[in-house]
Amino acid sequence: MDLSEKLEILADAAKYDASCASSGAPKRESRGIDGLGASTGSGICHSFTPDGRCVSLLKILLTNFCLYDCRYCINRRSSNVPRARFTPEEVVDLTLDFYRRNYIDGLFLSSGVIRSSNYTMEQMMLVAKSLRETHRFRGYIHLKTIPDADAELIEKAGRYADRLSVNIELPTEIGLEKLAPEKSGRTIKLAMGNIRMAREEAEAEPRAPRFAPSGQSTQMIIGADETDDRTILGTAETLYGSYQLKRVYYSAFSPIPDGPSALPQKAPPLLREHRLYQADFLLRGYGSNAAELLGDAGNLPLDIDPKLAWALAHRERFPVDLNTAPVRMIARVPGIGMRNAKRIVELRRARRVRYQDLVRLRCGMDKVKPFVVTEDYRPPLREVQSDHLRRALATQPVQLSLI
Repeated sequence: MDLSEKLEILADAAKYDASCASSGAPKRESRGIDGLGASTGSGICHSFTPDGRCVSLLKILLTNFCLYDCRYCINRRSSNVPRARFTPEEVVDLTLDFYRRNYIDGLFLSSGVIRSSNYTMEQMMLVAKSLRETHRFRGYIHLKTIPDADAELIEKAGRYADRLSVNIELPTEIGLEKLAPEKSGRTIKLAMGNIRMAREEAEAEPRAPRFAPSGQSTQMIIGADETDDRTILGTAETLYGSYQLKRVYYSAFSPIPDGPSALPQKAPPLLREHRLYQADFLLRGYGSNAAELLGDAGNLPLDIDPKLAWALAHRERFPVDLNTAPVRMIARVPGIGMRNAKRIVELRRARRVRYQDLVRLRCGMDKVKPFVVTEDYRPPLREVQSDHLRRALATQPVQLSLI
């Protein structure tokens, strides 16, 4: 099999991994030194497919051969798919060649598990080591670690990679036992904990080598079992708090050829994945928690975003007077983000906030109007019931598919 055939198979096999965004990379410059590439300035250029996958990196698997037989995975041991395998040298050559052609700005490397977890992790680590030490590559590198691998191998990988990630796979232990019985949730979380400790030790000692300076991330498959959004976001909340993850990525399950009968035959609506990302942003950036976002519901509504849903469920807190409210409450207003909330507080130090100020800030006025009071504006719909207001503001849920 020639290199182009391998690339076609292993790039396609990697498309199901969503956790490859390259934000937060440290500054790596090659100007003035013997090196290649950069991860800042004109370095990492984000480009996303319509379903939200990042394509700015060379995203490939080292191999799609795998010892595991996870039922939701198209590359599982029993799957009837074309197989291929790169050598570490081939991945290095591809990365450098693609970078020089200006196709990519970095590498995202994952792999099926072959021979053993340690062998696979060592092969991936050697790719990053060769790029950094032999070829002085200063672009972005993200390695998907193998949880069962020795901590020493993962530590070595963290010296060369900007980001490490360990896939939690499914939101619950029950789901993992049912669909991936050969994997252990305890082992996955232990690997996450080791990465966190290694990062903290590196940050505490100024002279210590950098370790995964862009942090760690994970991915959960959504819709492969019956786990609801409340549980999914609760798991994400725990992961952020316990392991200091930079991001939790959500990947809507995609039915696979000849999939086991235990799996759904249809993909969940892609809009569900989108709502989870919106809710996740509120967890990370607004101090929200899963319980308050979901209330008594098990799943997020598809017709309105989570922030609007919360506001409609708490009409007693609105309208918010933008000339007196604290910044956190202003940021709770649908159509006003945290950045604009801070701008509004800054503006009112000079004068009273008026309706046109919100227009100039490009707030989402259709959503803002029912929930705010300014110097010259008070909403006429204060007494309108929430269900009527919801219908006025809702968008029709679109049943998108990953296929």
